Amino acid sequence: MLNSLKKSLRSLKTRVLLSALLMIFILLPIVGLIISNAYEKHMLASLKNELSAYSYSILAIIEIENSTLVMPEQLLETQFNVSQSGLYAVLSSSFPTMQNNSVNKRPTLSNKLWSSQSLLSPWQTERFQQPHLGDSAFYQAEIATQPHFVYSLSVSYGSEQQPFPMTLHIIKQQKDLTQMMAEFHRQLMLGLAGLMLILLLIQYLWSLWTLKPLKTLQTELSDVEQGKSDRLTGVYPTELNQVTEQLNLLLNAEQKQRQRYRNALSDLAHSLKTPLAVIQTQAALSLLTQEQLSIINAIIEHQLRKAQSAGQSSWYLGTAVAPIAKKLLNSLEKIYRDKSLLFVVHITDECNFKGDEADLLEILGNLLDNACKAAKQEIQLEISHSSKNMMIVIEDDGAGIAPDLKEEILQRGTRVDTYQQGHGIGLAIVRDLVNSYQGSMLIESSVRLKGAKFTLNFPL
Repeated sequence: MLNSLKKSLRSLKTRVLLSALLMIFILLPIVGLIISNAYEKHMLASLKNELSAYSYSILAIIEIENSTLVMPEQLLETQFNVSQSGLYAVLSSSFPTMQNNSVNKRPTLSNKLWSSQSLLSPWQTERFQQPHLGDSAFYQAEIATQPHFVYSLSVSYGSEQQPFPMTLHIIKQQKDLTQMMAEFHRQLMLGLAGLMLILLLIQYLWSLWTLKPLKTLQTELSDVEQGKSDRLTGVYPTELNQVTEQLNLLLNAEQKQRQRYRNALSDLAHSLKTPLAVIQTQAALSLLTQEQLSIINAIIEHQLRKAQSAGQSSWYLGTAVAPIAKKLLNSLEKIYRDKSLLFVVHITDECNFKGDEADLLEILGNLLDNACKAAKQEIQLEISHSSKNMMIVIEDDGAGIAPDLKEEILQRGTRVDTYQQGHGIGLAIVRDLVNSYQGSMLIESSVRLKGAKFTLNFPL
């Protein structure tokens, strides 16, 4: 699992999406928390201002007659006149109490002077604060086990000789604010969740658009590997433009170099074969000399074909297998029509040989030609591929290969003229071509056809 995670983190797309997820799921909750705290502070400040406004409206109608508080029966704000409306007002007298011959820094509340008609609960003096004269306080308190907001303002009526100090308490239930905050939080969560989904979708589409050139480059490289194209033709961003241009230059230079190399080898082959042919026509040559000249000619043919192999230099080429195999089989049927051979062919669809067409033709041609020479009635060809390799299996119903030659035939330096009839110099060419592609060749006896079985495996 850890290896799978490490492998996935190598993908640029995964990294972009993962970074976006981290940003979204970290920043948006923080933004939501900041908005929630700011809204709550705003609501509390608005509530404080509202209660302060109520307090001044009540203070404006207070009258003191003969040191007695006089209040109207009805207030302008109807909630003060409705029982248990959730908005209450209380006037209480306050006097400083003495403790240890000193004035207590926090005066305590005394008797209730007046309360609005909306308040029916008993007056609980210990739950309310009494600010200093001229000061106010905004806090929370419980009335009948229910949380309330309280705004307390201490004032004094009367003259300096006969002061009438009192504290006005405006009380409001928290239920309304709690419901508003709960609804706000719900809407905020829904909004943030919707915003997360939208941002994720935008981030996903943005990553697809941003990484599209890399996907195009991957597709074009795959086409080049499969032989569908010989260069990169897409239009790429500035960051990738230099890379693609260098790749095209490399592909073009490699193709030209390989072609020049093969042309030179072809010229060398012709220049060597002509003198050898002239020498072989001489009547005075002994049988031993003729034999040695034939061996030299075969060795030259073999080494030139080996040198012309594209091998690993053709990493970017790809060749469709089915057309090559079909063309070879059609030719072999005509060449060996007197034997009336049966060809059983199984080739996986879209099977591609990751190499040069000439090399594939050489490999299949030699193996199938040897199978035709050795076979009595039937030859079976099976070519399959997976994500990691391509496998070629060729079987015939001939006499097979002698057990003592199965090991020797794959050893380097083995004389190519020691193989039995039907498995001659072509196998040495096949061996070297397979090795040049880092492949493997296994020679066995066919279980079903009882003849030779060649299994070739090429990594992709």
